[in-house]
Amino acid sequence: MDSVYRFSAVDIDGTTRDLDAFRGQVLLIVNVASQCGYTPQYSGLEQLWRRYRDRGFAVLGFPCDQFGRQEPGDEAQIREFCSVKYDVTFPMFSKVDVNGVDAHPLWSWLKHERPGVLGTEAIKWNFTKFLVGRDGRALRRYAPGDTPESIAPDIEAALGAGA
Repeated sequence: MDSVYRFSAVDIDGTTRDLDAFRGQVLLIVNVASQCGYTPQYSGLEQLWRRYRDRGFAVLGFPCDQFGRQEPGDEAQIREFCSVKYDVTFPMFSKVDVNGVDAHPLWSWLKHERPGVLGTEAIKWNFTKFLVGRDGRALRRYAPGDTPESIAPDIEAALGAGA
């Protein structure tokens, strides 16, 4: 079975982490940016993380600078911004590309598993979100404008499955 668990990524502190460490959890994987109109979604993402983490849920944030250069900082600056401005405690990863030849393999897989509107795979903007079930399979893709709060019912449903 092909799943999110076969991937690894470098976290915001520079340590390579196997996503297999999240096996059995429901995941919301998001490409984030600190200077975007959607940046306030960090608050909602953190609320989801705090609300559901004890039930086997994690938000995984992947900074990306491919859209309007809205994530210009390095990892230390990103970590500080997220901590100070939004009190982010969910797992954050190093900056990645989500489109193009240098796209992180995880993001290439997610886009293929859950294409966007009209079957397009490309990520269109910051704060595109993917919900991954406990089995590691991509369940849904959400547009940047879909708020974390609006996703909560889908998270609840995924958490209930196999809980």
